[in-house]
Parts: sequence; structure tokens; C-alpha cells
Amino acid sequence: MGASLTRAAQWTTASSGTGKLEITPINESLLKEILSFVEQFSSRHPQEAKHVFKEPLQWSTTLVASDFKTDYDIRLSQEKDSEGHPLLQLSPPTIFARSFSQLSKLVQLANDKKLKEVRACLEGKDPVVKILGPNRTMNELKSTGCLLYFVFRHFHYREVRLSPAAVKNEVELLKHFCSEGEKRVLKSVRYTSDYEFSNGCRTPPWRQVHGDICYLVIEPCDTETLYITCSTAGVFLNGNAYERTSEMHKDLVTLLKSRSPHFAENINKQDFAVQEELPSTKKVQHVESVDAEEQGQPQRSYEHQEKNVHERARQQHTPNKPGGKTKLEPSPRWKSPGLMSPYEYVIIPLSGKIQKKMLRSDSKKKADFSVSSSPGRQSSQKTKTPVGVMLAEAFSESSSESEEDEEQPERRPESNTDLPSEYWQIQKLVRYLKRGNQTATVLVLCAMRDFNLVQETCQLAIRDEGGLEVLLNLLDTKEIRCKIGSLKILREISNNSQMRRAIADLCGLQSMVKSLDSLVKDLKALAAETIANVAKFRRARRTIRQYGGIMRLVKLLDIPDLATPTAEQERDVEVARCGVLALWSCSKSTRNKEAIRKAGGIPLLGRLLKLPHENMLIPVVGTLQECASERSCRIAIQTEGMIKDLVKTLSCDNQELQMHCASAIFKCAEDKQTRDLVRQYEGLQPLVLLLNKVDNKQLLAATTGAIWKCSISMENVAKFQEYNVLEILVNLLTGQPEEVLVNVVGALGECAQIPANRAIIRRCGGIQPLVNLLTRTNQALLVNVTKAVGAFFLPSFRLLWSLLKNPNVDVQSSAAWAICPCLENTKDAGEMLFYFVGGLELIVNLLKSTNKEVLASVCAVIAKIAKDEDNLAVITDHGVVPMLAKLTNTTDDRLRRHLAEAIAHCCMWGSNRASFGEAGAVAPLVRYLKSTDSSIHQATAHALLQLSKEPNNCITMHQNGVVKLLLGMMGSADEMFQEAAADCVFNIRRLALANDKASYGYPP
Repeated sequence: MGASLTRAAQWTTASSGTGKLEITPINESLLKEILSFVEQFSSRHPQEAKHVFKEPLQWSTTLVASDFKTDYDIRLSQEKDSEGHPLLQLSPPTIFARSFSQLSKLVQLANDKKLKEVRACLEGKDPVVKILGPNRTMNELKSTGCLLYFVFRHFHYREVRLSPAAVKNEVELLKHFCSEGEKRVLKSVRYTSDYEFSNGCRTPPWRQVHGDICYLVIEPCDTETLYITCSTAGVFLNGNAYERTSEMHKDLVTLLKSRSPHFAENINKQDFAVQEELPSTKKVQHVESVDAEEQGQPQRSYEHQEKNVHERARQQHTPNKPGGKTKLEPSPRWKSPGLMSPYEYVIIPLSGKIQKKMLRSDSKKKADFSVSSSPGRQSSQKTKTPVGVMLAEAFSESSSESEEDEEQPERRPESNTDLPSEYWQIQKLVRYLKRGNQTATVLVLCAMRDFNLVQETCQLAIRDEGGLEVLLNLLDTKEIRCKIGSLKILREISNNSQMRRAIADLCGLQSMVKSLDSLVKDLKALAAETIANVAKFRRARRTIRQYGGIMRLVKLLDIPDLATPTAEQERDVEVARCGVLALWSCSKSTRNKEAIRKAGGIPLLGRLLKLPHENMLIPVVGTLQECASERSCRIAIQTEGMIKDLVKTLSCDNQELQMHCASAIFKCAEDKQTRDLVRQYEGLQPLVLLLNKVDNKQLLAATTGAIWKCSISMENVAKFQEYNVLEILVNLLTGQPEEVLVNVVGALGECAQIPANRAIIRRCGGIQPLVNLLTRTNQALLVNVTKAVGAFFLPSFRLLWSLLKNPNVDVQSSAAWAICPCLENTKDAGEMLFYFVGGLELIVNLLKSTNKEVLASVCAVIAKIAKDEDNLAVITDHGVVPMLAKLTNTTDDRLRRHLAEAIAHCCMWGSNRASFGEAGAVAPLVRYLKSTDSSIHQATAHALLQLSKEPNNCITMHQNGVVKLLLGMMGSADEMFQEAAADCVFNIRRLALANDKASYGYPP
């Protein structure tokens, strides 16, 4: 991952300084990735695609209008910004684009020239500034979401930084000009430290975080000694405590020219072809460092301890001071063998903001304890994930997945004097941990565990002293005791949200996933349990999946038969328990649920569900109820016969376990087979008994949800009647959280489909509480309330009618379905409706909806409204006829049925019959008779009967073969259907006879 991000973070530009992209394999690959991303941008991120740029992107194009084999007018787009400027305009040889949607459309239409256009666009002037504006800060850009991610991921390529290799190359070249003779331009060039980390840096790791690469002492021939910091941002003179005392320069040569006239004069006289190789003239790819704090912010505590490093370097290196020629040795605290891993620093935009990530390099050597006193090294190669795949996965995680631990502000003492003694004691232990051998390391780890690691101060002490990095590096050693000791500490501190994010930032999850392959059971269990703690936020769950963690965790569940358990088998159970805990945390991601199923996790969870261990059952059932939100997992749960075990566990004494079982049944009962199985295994009565535990709201919500879904089957409703569930549910209509109310009302709505149950609900006083809930704003609650209220034929139209204005289509359709029985069964409903100001216009306008369920329910309401002549006249004036006619080409059978009924009743006013014919509604209606749904046949026959009273409509029907279809339906057992079909054929036949008589001159 680090390599891919690093490669994507920077472009290689041509050495000419023209700003043109150099054609290298890396650049070509990145161009293709950007092209693919831009092409799919509008479909994946429609909101961001509409973002209008601050200034239009413009570039020289080779495109002309004839290049586009489409009717799309490239010369001037129809879409415009708020000031009336077109969002895309071609004025050869220049093209202007003002939004990502237009860029996406452009590259899709550019055919074989699309790659050239992307390159030309990127080579244009300041694309980032034009897109986002010149003075935007990170905080101001948080709201741009994945647009910000896209811009900084793919456009921010110009800002070239120094790399350790580039600095080293320049220093070596400058040393050539320190020799005696006429070509001498410098007295000396030397590093303050001779120790070089494997990433090329010569600064302590805690300064590498800030981008420092090395510190130099350079003696010019004509001026005072210069103390220089080389960082990824450039080079500058330093003072005490890493202070910058000069302006930033792009390289050493430029800085030396500004400080030494002798150097500036003589360097230009040198015959150096080598100067062309200096970083001052050649761009070098790098890994970018990100400052943890902005300029002007106070230093961290670990910086105070080392702030005089440059002052000491000057005292040791200055020739006129004693000991000036003493060779510097690296400090033991950052030369400790085997403990400090090399680091890479990259920019990773996440959730609309730039966050600092310190990644251990996957391609470098990692620490490894051996038996000897001088530890060896062990290489470790991690899986690389393509940038395109990472982008796709970053935006395709479950949208409903919650971020459980939002980032909390760090609470630190006002001053160091407020810190307890434990803070300093732990920091001292961390310093021992960095420099000790394996035996000392184990002892230090044991000592650290004696502290209360749950306390935040202790956790901060570990992090501030760099102990977290050391603990994670220990996971890559061969010493099992060190690994176990490290994981025991990590397990404790990872309960803190700040610490688990830091662990993920330091790539600790990758090392933990690797530990799952160990043959040592205690190590596997600790790694899994720590993963369970860390995987409480989305990015961590994604990382675990990408590095193969789901498959490894599922393997931990495969334990032998425990008919005669031994001590060793009990350890296997503990490993499996920890594995399930980790899977439970991971299963909150949609992709991870599917990964668990594909890895064979559901059958293994089914085996563990039969164990008597309660501490095992809770995470097992918890994982199952998370997975049950996916249909493929629900099918697997049914297939493995787990419904019986879930029902059985409902009768246990542990309320947390009961809650997870009820929640699993709640989700699984979406399918009829599961509802039947719950009844067959006698699970309905235990669910009703759990309703008495009203103090446990989580359990109550899960239980009422399971009862709601089970009551969709009328066989289950009959059983619930025996257990008097309606009386209990009515009592729960008041004083409960909305999470419970949604389920309670849903269950009452299903039960109210039976008339006897409606009487019970009335008798228990459930009507008024239901009506009161119509004023709530919770969308899911309103959907269920409208269904329940509609079942009681309540005359309280106003509340239901007002819900038709709700923007949620589910609420609209539920309200409309609820209105139907009210209109049909309430006396004088038509007269009451006539006085609803704007009510009839509202219902007609809903015919413009694109949602099939809304359209079907509204057509059903219109069919009831049209029975009143006055109301029919009003909706006719509002244009109901052409709107209904426009819908007749639908293939949705549910909509067809109610649409045909609405047309039949609307034909009863004025010239509506002729208007339907003129609007083209007749021919599509004839095709409805070919449906296999008999209810559609009946409604269509009545509509055709009314339309056949208009002569022109009869001609259209006859031309579309309606007679043959109706003749076959005259044998229906439904007398009304028979009569409607026969009367329609009669009207057509009568018109035909009249035409025959007229042709022979007979009077009509």
C-alpha cells in the first residue's frame, strides 16, 4: 500500500522546466488511472461531479467538433453555471471545463484522444487552484468530501520535494569541491551524524516525522560556518531546537550561493557537467513528509528532550573549540538494533481532510531478534494494492456503516507539572525498551503491564515517547515472548479510540494479521483480540480485509470436536472466541460480511453456536446478527439450520445474548422460510415473554423487531393472538424510544389486517396513540404508522393527507395506501375531501413521481376520489387525464391494476373518454389483457368498457385485437368481469353494425 501511495503522490516532470509531464512508465500508468477515475466520476460521485470550479480549467486541445460521433454539442454545453457561463466550451485550439461532470463527459466522448486530453489538462496552469480557489485552507475544504480526495490524490503533482537520495547525491558532489587547489570553493561539508537509517535519513525518528532528512555543518571559504537542515520541504539554516533562521531554499547549491559570494562566483566557473545531475536542475521522485503541526505550534514533549541537538553539534564540530574533531556516534536511543523500523511518510486524504500517516516501509528490512547479542534482520514483503483498487474500495464501503468511535479531542494536562509520576516512569521504561536486548525487553514489557494501562495518561506516555512504534515493531521479531508481551500491552491500550487510530496509522494491523498465522495459540488469540479492539472504525476494517485478515480469522474458528474436551482443546476454544470477537468488529462493514461468507465463516459460526460457553455465544450471535443484514448471509444461516439454535438461545438468562438472538431473528425474518421456522421451533412465545423486560431498551427493540417481521405471516399472527401480544404492544405505544415504536407500530399494522385484531386494538385504546404518532418526523415510524392507521378506516384525513407532502417516497406511498380505505369506508368522505384546500391538486401532482409504489398508491386514491362527481371535476381540471394516460405504457403489474381502475372511474366525467383516446391510452390498455394477473384483467375490462362508449376508442381497440382477447375472458366465474367484457364487445360490435348499415344506405 505504501509503495502504491508513494508512487501516486508525485509526478516526474521533464528536466527542461517547461511543466510538461515526462513520458515515463510511472507517469503513463498514473495517467491511465486518472483517466479511468475521471470517466467514472459522474456515476460514482454525482454530487461532487456538479461542483463548479472557481475558474475554468483550460488547455490546448487537438479536438475538433468532428471528433465526436454523437449528437452531443461539444462546442457549447447546454448546462451553465450561476453566472450563465457554459460548463464546457470548445474554441479550438482551447477548451474550457468548469465541472467534473463535464470532464467526465468529455473523456467519454473523446475516443482515442482521451489520454492526450487528460495529460494536456494536467499540464495546464495550476489546476488545483482553479478547481478549489487560491486561498482555501484544509478546514474550509472538509465539506468537499471525495472531491478533495480526488484533487489532492490526482492533481496535486507539481509540488516536488527533496528525497534522502537527492540530498545525499548533492552532498557527495559538494564534497568534491572541498579539496585543496584552485577549484576549492568550500572548506568542508559534513553530517552531524554518521549513522544512516535504511530509509536514507540521518535524523532521529521523532524528527523524521517533521520531514527532516539530515543536518549538515558546511564551512564556506569566506564566511562563518553554516548549520543547515535538509528536509523534504527544502534546505534552510537552523538555530537551537530545530528553529529555521533563514528562508527556505530548493537545494544546497542555491542556499550556498545566497550566503557565500566566493561559492557563488567560483561554482559558476567550474566545468561541471555534474551540475546537471544536481537536484537543483533535475526533479527526483520522493516520499512526502507531512508536518504534524503547523508553523507556530508548540513542540511536543519529546522535542524538548532533544532540542539542543544542534547546539551540541556545533560545540563538537567547530574547529576553534575543544573536541571539534571528535566523531559523532549515533545516540543509543535511535540506534537500538532491531527496534527502529524505517518509515515512509505520505499524504492520505481521508473523510475530507488531510491526516498525517506514518507508515512503516513495506520494502525495507524489519527488526528481528536472534539468539546472538547482535540481532539479525528479516525482510518482509507486504501485499501491494493497486491505487485504482484502493480508490474504488475507499468509496464503496457500506454507506449505512456507522463510524463507532468518532475522533475525540485529545485531553492533555495544561503543563508538564500536572503529569502524574506514572507518566514519567512509563517513559523511562519505553527508553529502556528501545535499547534493550530480548531479555531486557521482556522484563520491561512485564514492568509496563504493572501500570494501569487503561488510564489515558499511561497511554499518552507510551505514545509520546515513541513506545507505540516500538511495540508494533516487536511484532515483526522472531522472539515469541516479546510478541506476546507487546500484544498484551497493545490489547489494553487499544480500547482507547486515539490509540487504535494511531495503531492503524502505523500499519500495526498488518503485523497483527500476520501474527494470526503463528503456530503459538496464545499469540494468535492475543492478535485476534487486539484486532477486535482496533477494528472499531471503518478504515481499520478495510485494512484487515485488504491484507487477508478475514480469511485468517475465519480459520481460527475451525476447532476440533469437543465431545471430550482436553486442556489443549480448551485453548482452541479460547483462540476461536478471540477470532469471533475480531470478526464481530469486522462484520460491521458490508464488504466484510460478504468476505466472511465467502471464507466459509457462516457454517463455522453455526458449529460454535452449539457450544455451551456463554462467553463464546455472545460474539458468535453478535456476528451472525450483523451478517444477517445481507440476504446471501441470511440464506446461509437458514441453510445451516441455525434458526433452531437461535430460538433455543432466546430462553437463556443472559439479556445481552437474548438481545443478539432476537436481533438476528429480526433480520432473518425478512424471508418467509425463516418466519415459518421460528413458528415451527416454538420461538414465538419466548419472544412475547421478552416484551416484559421493558427496562432493557436494546433488548426491547430487538424483540419487538422480531415480532414485527414474524407477524408478516398470518399463521404467526394467529399464534400471537393466543399469547395476547396485542394488549402488550398497545401498552408500548407510549413512553418508548422511536427505535421501539417503529417495530411496535409495524407489528400492530400487520396484525390489524385481521378484523378481529382491529377490534382488540380499539378495545385496548390503541387508536389515539397511533393517531398521535402521525405528527412525528421519523420516516420509518411514519411508514408503519400510516399503514396501521389505514387499517382502521380512520376518518382523520388531514394528518394522513399532510404526509403526502413528505419528501420520503416510502412515507408518501404508505400515506396514500392508508387514505384508500378511509375514503372507501368513511361516510361523506368525498364531501369532506372537497374542502381540503389544495389537497386534490397535491394528489394529482404526485402522478409525476418516478417511484412505482407511489404511483400505484396514488392511482388507487384517485380511483376512490373519482367516485365523487365534484371531486372528479376538480382533478380533471388539474390535468389528471393526460397524466394517467402517460403512465399506461408501464410494465409494472401492481401499477397497471390501479391505473386501470383510476382510468375507469375518471371516464365518468365530461369528455374524458375522448381525451384518454386522444392521449394514446387505449392501445396500451388492450395489452394489459395479456398479463397473467387476473386482477389486472378485471380492472382493465372495466376501463375498456367505459372507453368503448366513445366511437373512436372502439376503432382503436378493434385494431389492437381486443375482441379476441375479451371473448376468451367471457367465461370467467366473476359475473361483473363477464358483464364488463361482454358489454365492451357489444359496443364495438354495435359500432361495426352501424358502419355497415351506413355503407348500404340503411338508416341508423
